Order: sequence, then structure tokens, then C-alpha cells
Amino acid sequence: MGKRRRKRVILDKKGIEEALKGIAREFLSRHGSLKDLVLVGIRTGGAFLANRLCDEIAKEGVQKPLTGVLDINLYRDDWTRIGPNPKLGSTEIPFSLDDKIILLVDDVLFTGRTVRAALDALMDFGRPKKIELAVLVDRGEEQRELPIKADYVAEEWLTSPGETINVYLKEEGFRDQVVVEGQGTLG
Repeated sequence: MGKRRRKRVILDKKGIEEALKGIAREFLSRHGSLKDLVLVGIRTGGAFLANRLCDEIAKEGVQKPLTGVLDINLYRDDWTRIGPNPKLGSTEIPFSLDDKIILLVDDVLFTGRTVRAALDALMDFGRPKKIELAVLVDRGEEQRELPIKADYVAEEWLTSPGETINVYLKEEGFRDQVVVEGQGTLG
């Protein structure tokens, strides 16, 4: 018997849709007015989820908030380890972040290093009033390397060493699903 990748789907298309509806409603119940709200998604998965979240907020009968995309590659503390030519995407924030409430959106919260890089990058675009974090999946505080916690979490899923959580989205050519993948012996 050989080693093969195990896969467990923890959120399917409907689960992702319901999760984003829940985050939108929770956000609206906490804030009421969306006058100063902007959504910023961390490229790549977080950007797609921010756009979907924006649509869910609009379905609640309020005006769609401004939405931007943030590429954090140059702000990563490990960019020299990921290869000699890191792949850079574009940041698209065509509005001021000064005095705004930013809902930063990412797909998976793991060590906290991606969020730390995003916070550093956001500060180069202005001085927000407040930044909150929404994630589709939180891998648990036990995995955290930095003191970062999400304000809005659709699903918390604890993983063991050797497991990863991958978010597959239709915008990238996949079927919508969140999958725990890892090495294991299948017999």
C-alpha cells in the first residue's frame, strides 16, 4: 500500500454561499451604517471572496461597498524563500483608505503571516479608521505564529501536521469547494 493524498470536502458550493451570507449579515448587524466601509481582498482567493461578499452585502438592501484587491507578495517575510523571481500580481485600490473601515478578506487564516503582510501593505495606501478581518476558514489559534485573530469566520477547522486546506473557486476554473488535503495511507 502506498501513500496517497487524502481529500475531505469541508465546504461545498452551497456551504460557501451560506458562509458568505452569514458573514455579510454579521457584519451589517455590527455596523449598521456602511458609509465608510470598503472591502479589500487579499489576492487571489480573498479577492474573489471579497467580490462575492460585496454582492451578499448588497442583497441585504444596502449600497454595494467599494471593493479593492491587495497583492502582498512584496510584503511577505518569506519572499526570498519562495524563489528568485516571486510572482507579483497587481494591487487595485482606486480609492483612498483614509478614515475608512476596511473589511480585509482572505480565504484561509493559518499562521497569520499573510494577514501581517496585508496590514503592512494597507498602511502604504492610507490611514484607515479601522481594519477588520473576515476569513472563510480559520485553521485554529494553535497554528498561529503571530497574534492575529479574525473578526468574522465562516468555518474553523483544526488540521494535523501534513494537512493543508485548499480553497477552490469557480473564478479560477474550479468547482467551488474547500478541501482538507493531506498525506495518508489508503488501503
